Amino acid sequence: MSASFTSSAQPVLPWLAPGEPFPSTQTAWSATSPAPGLLAAGGVLDVATLKAAYTRGIFPWFSDDQPILWWSTSPRMVLQTADFVLSASLRKQLRSMLKKGTLHLRINASFERVIRACAGSPRHGQSGTWITEDIIQAYIKLHHSGHAHSVETWIDGALVGGLYAVSVGRMVYGESMFSQVSNASKMALAGLVAHCRANSMPAIDCQQQTSHLASLGARPVPRRVFEDWLVQLTPQAPTSWGFLPSCWSLVLGAAI
Repeated sequence: MSASFTSSAQPVLPWLAPGEPFPSTQTAWSATSPAPGLLAAGGVLDVATLKAAYTRGIFPWFSDDQPILWWSTSPRMVLQTADFVLSASLRKQLRSMLKKGTLHLRINASFERVIRACAGSPRHGQSGTWITEDIIQAYIKLHHSGHAHSVETWIDGALVGGLYAVSVGRMVYGESMFSQVSNASKMALAGLVAHCRANSMPAIDCQQQTSHLASLGARPVPRRVFEDWLVQLTPQAPTSWGFLPSCWSLVLGAAI
């Protein structure tokens, strides 16, 4: 049985034993609570637990000085791949670099380098990182299981930006991005969208609302709508994760 703790300043929070099922997402802390979307604490970060969590739209997010914390936010920020916004300037830059052969988009070539680079690049609007060493090691194992992927921007032979994401069935969950040169993470996202469009993956979970994600086409959706998508997409047969250059036409509008 799960334990729970509370105080006068916060509602009850279940404490999970290793291997214990997650509670209903409907019990996540409300918008008026100290931590909207917080669902549970404890448990473990093994592959089975992480896959079970993502299948239900639950994700871990915690700092080094905290226990494992599990979240189910509502509304949920989701980028439907059909709604992706590619600016005219970035479209022009991508076409030019691809034509010159200076840009290569790769998937899963350097997963650990990408996640460690993301750990050194806080999310928009955040001063620190939630990508602890425990998270890094857990997602490396998830990568080896076939459920975590890196999408990488290589320019002139150097890895200069990218992102990593989780997949279950045909559902994709974006986790974090990094850039060492201008627009490198947006190029990786454009590549991910192209890959998703080519492989019948219609949505990328972005977890939390930011103006940056909104500018790229992501929109908030109620938890019940998001979970309906999960029911439809997570049981489907997974796609192979490898980037075909011909996919670029699905975001650039024409063959290079």
